[in-house]
Amino acid sequence: MSDRKHRPGGVIHTYQHYDPVRIPSPTQPPPDMVSPALEHMLRYGNMRRLTPEELARAVRLDPSQFSGLGPSIDMLMELLRERKRKILATYETRSVRKQARQTYRDRGGVVKPPRRFRDRYLQAFEEEQIAEMQRLLWFAAGRDEGSRFARDLMDVAQRLEEKYEVDELAAKYEFTGQTPLTVPEALAVKEELEKIDELLKQLEEARETAQIALIDMEALAEYIEPGDMEKLAEMQRAVENFLREAAERQGLLGEQGAFQLTPQAYRLFQGKLLERIFSNLQASRSGRHQGPVIGEGAVEMQQTKAYEFGDSITNMDIPQTFINSLLRSGGARPERLDQRDIEVHRTRNSPKCATVVVMDMSGSMRYDGQYINVKRMALALDGLIRSEYPGDYLNFVEMYTVARQRRQGEVAELMPKPVTIHEPFVRIKADLSDPEISEAMLPPHFTNIQHSLQMSRQLLALQDTPNRQVILITDGLPTAHFEGSMLYLLYPADARTEAATLREGLLCQREGITINIFLVPSWSQSEEDIRFAYRLAESTKGRVFFTAGGDLDRYVVWDYVNRKREIIA
Repeated sequence: MSDRKHRPGGVIHTYQHYDPVRIPSPTQPPPDMVSPALEHMLRYGNMRRLTPEELARAVRLDPSQFSGLGPSIDMLMELLRERKRKILATYETRSVRKQARQTYRDRGGVVKPPRRFRDRYLQAFEEEQIAEMQRLLWFAAGRDEGSRFARDLMDVAQRLEEKYEVDELAAKYEFTGQTPLTVPEALAVKEELEKIDELLKQLEEARETAQIALIDMEALAEYIEPGDMEKLAEMQRAVENFLREAAERQGLLGEQGAFQLTPQAYRLFQGKLLERIFSNLQASRSGRHQGPVIGEGAVEMQQTKAYEFGDSITNMDIPQTFINSLLRSGGARPERLDQRDIEVHRTRNSPKCATVVVMDMSGSMRYDGQYINVKRMALALDGLIRSEYPGDYLNFVEMYTVARQRRQGEVAELMPKPVTIHEPFVRIKADLSDPEISEAMLPPHFTNIQHSLQMSRQLLALQDTPNRQVILITDGLPTAHFEGSMLYLLYPADARTEAATLREGLLCQREGITINIFLVPSWSQSEEDIRFAYRLAESTKGRVFFTAGGDLDRYVVWDYVNRKREIIA
């Protein structure tokens, strides 16, 4: 009985049978499953479900979480390296290189090309130019006088290709054996060595990232014993189970062997975006949500002050007020309050902001993947407002040939519009009040800033706050505008379109709406694009920002926080 009292078997038993698949190490952060999935959606605009293989390839895992994974892969790699060493120590390549060259010379020397192809063929043959032989083959095929020549030429090109393969084998690998090879044997050895190299690369990556799904199991089975393959397959199933459970915890819903994004996944992705943004901005680490105290605000603070005429007694600090009264009266009864006793809490005003983000999805935004940065920024700004400023208003407008309001859930699906007109000079006019004309009939890749500002102004007019702004993200000049129901598509950019856009900007300014332009780089951007951005911003007392594209989310989010500070101040 005494032995049982001192036996700590329960605790020891639990940790001796620790299961890293079901219970991840508490010292290891969980793998980020959401970011790779969302980045896939941002790049391709495709909300289809992700397969486990696609998700496994995107996620980086810590191999230490899977007991025995590293040693098992090391053993497999050593078996492959041993097979490679035996091959290199068995054969030599001097004789097969000579044989391949002689075969090519003998076969090509007896070809009799037609007179019209003779000079080109002889030059290609002597210079060993397989590309020129293929071009000659294309010209000769299908012609009566060239049909035999075409067959001979195809055979010569094949011999030259084999010569190149043998030369590459000798240059790529260092053979130390004495057994000669024939050309077919050399090609088979080359294929096997390249397969081994590819498997070693896959195993090396799997050892670093625990991505066993990257390994070509069918090819590996040719070199590994069935028992070892079964152990590796068991580890692969363990990793897949771990990924599936981690994905479900982070909001990736698995159904029928595929994963689908949920609102929880979106929120996690937005939180990681904001964490990355503010970790790069040292000033944001302290006090980024605090502003000077002004008048009677909506947020009550811990600090107090003596009552002044005009202060609201709704913010009175009742305990401190009675203490002041007791100290003043010395405990006399009945207790009588005096104005000098009243203590009130200081308040901080937290004004509401209304913002519409105009996202350029015209054809030029495909350049350098700028549309990905725009969508990433939109999700980051939405996450900031949801987490830090829930009283603020945010809406999104997609800008192309026309403007369309978009919900937050649609942002990841947006893609730059395909260019359907390649003429250097375009002048199109369409009356959209005509029932026979639809938007689907119009080329979608133009840039309609005027219509986007008009829609933004209409959305912001419904918001009861003086702090209204448009964040316009574009890469250049407007090339489309409305005049009533008439849509004009004018390229290169026309003064008529610019005038209509500036008029809409003035209407925004008249209603107290600020336009902040974030100009992203583009292959077609010129000095005129920059001048137009300045003219539009100046007419509305707005601002122009030049971004590198990849930092767009950081610029916009940090500017939004700074604007909140300025409004409070």
